[in-house]
Amino acid sequence: MTGRTAPRRGRDRRARVVHAAPGRRRFASGDAPDVAVVGGGVAGLAAATALAERGARVTLYEREQALGGRLAGWPVTLADGSTATMSRGFHAFFRQYYNLRGLLRRAEPCLGMLSGLPDYPLLHSGGLYDSFARVPRTPPWSALGFVALSPTFGWRDLARMDPGAALPLLDVRVPEVYEELDRVSAEDFLSGIGFPEAARHLAFEVFSRSFFSDPAELSAAELVLMFHIYFLGSSEGLLFDVPNAPFPAALWEPLGAYLASHGVQSRTGTAVEEVAPAAGGGVTVTAGGRPRRYDAVVLALDSGGLRHVVSASPRLCDARWRAGIGRLRSAPPFLVSRLWLDRPVAADRPGFLGTSGFGGLDNVSVLERWEDEAARWASRTGGSVVELHAYAVDPGADRAAQQRLLVEQLHRVYPETRDARTVDARHEWRSDCPLFPVGGYGDRPTVRTPDPAVVVAGDLVRTDLPVALMERAATTGFLAANALLAGWGVRGQTLWTVPARGRSAGLRALVRLARRR
Repeated sequence: MTGRTAPRRGRDRRARVVHAAPGRRRFASGDAPDVAVVGGGVAGLAAATALAERGARVTLYEREQALGGRLAGWPVTLADGSTATMSRGFHAFFRQYYNLRGLLRRAEPCLGMLSGLPDYPLLHSGGLYDSFARVPRTPPWSALGFVALSPTFGWRDLARMDPGAALPLLDVRVPEVYEELDRVSAEDFLSGIGFPEAARHLAFEVFSRSFFSDPAELSAAELVLMFHIYFLGSSEGLLFDVPNAPFPAALWEPLGAYLASHGVQSRTGTAVEEVAPAAGGGVTVTAGGRPRRYDAVVLALDSGGLRHVVSASPRLCDARWRAGIGRLRSAPPFLVSRLWLDRPVAADRPGFLGTSGFGGLDNVSVLERWEDEAARWASRTGGSVVELHAYAVDPGADRAAQQRLLVEQLHRVYPETRDARTVDARHEWRSDCPLFPVGGYGDRPTVRTPDPAVVVAGDLVRTDLPVALMERAATTGFLAANALLAGWGVRGQTLWTVPARGRSAGLRALVRLARRR
């Protein structure tokens, strides 16, 4: 894992290898630094892993009682007396998530905790249904296959689109895409391309709402980057894996044990209150009212957590950097509703279904299709465990009404659920995902800060690599560790990403062909 070469992480032969700076393999005994990692989500776990594997002494602080961050889970007792694990909802582990999957391999080299779903289906309220199961994975054939197989997008639609406006989709370059499109909204970009309305809902809007954002607020640069990562720039395809057990059992407990075996001290249930420069170098981290000096710190927090810690740390880095952190915004609230029903949904329902035009319902999951805990409950009771998501909810919305609305929309999508009795229901409201607003790229922090002893990681972090969402969190976690390790002369983690540039020649030819039809 630490050498100049690494086994190929996926099927895409054009995937990019990002080598760390050269150096010795690990710290010698007696010269290992003390490093604090603040935040026990994907980014913090990646940073802690890379540092601990090379012999650093790592203390991991997590405010909540368990690791996992926004992918954590916790036990609940249902109305029927059974126990279950609740979480903040479904997450897709795409095959392009090379660095996240590399992190998880520490606990299970064969990734046996992940199972692939056979399709990524999308349903519009008008009855149109798209599927990515038969779409080829390699560009430009992926785009050709989508046009040929999709009921919402045909050759005539492709011929009507503005090729000049669509060119950023065909030839993505990072970070140039931010210079070109960060001041354009995803909604305006989609309108300018001229895609048919149904295709916009089923494909483009689904992508933009993956950021828990309304397309009118989201930077078009993030949307275009998403299409490059998942569709037009990668040969890994749009199908994905899901954990086959609840997040704690499948992911974080095994990875936590791995970190403990490398000497990491995990201080869960401990919030960091302040970070300040220490006399003679390094930093002082105050948690639970007790200050402790470290040689360096990784701030791997969500937007709100980072703002809070930085606002309470008036001597951290410099005023300009702190002001930028203060301008970070969180995405609108989202709702995850999980229902334990006394009868099953129809046997042919997919494990996951993206939806559009259903009154704010963005997707439906039937958990017993892949998760062992839900499958055991369904087998024992004859019921189903169904999860509903609503992204980018109006902050002023009546929450109880929104919860009822999602259930009503479930009845439209899967009519057989109308007759089901709800054994129990849990509704999770959160608003802690980063917002990538129009023109906001410049305020987002980079991994490095004005203080070389302070680095930042997370899905909010700005990087020149083509990564997003969970993969951005894992990648910047490793990059933060690499930045510190390079300063100490130790070689860091080799990384992989999708190709850094689009495969424009074939796609441009495809556009020309469509225009002649």
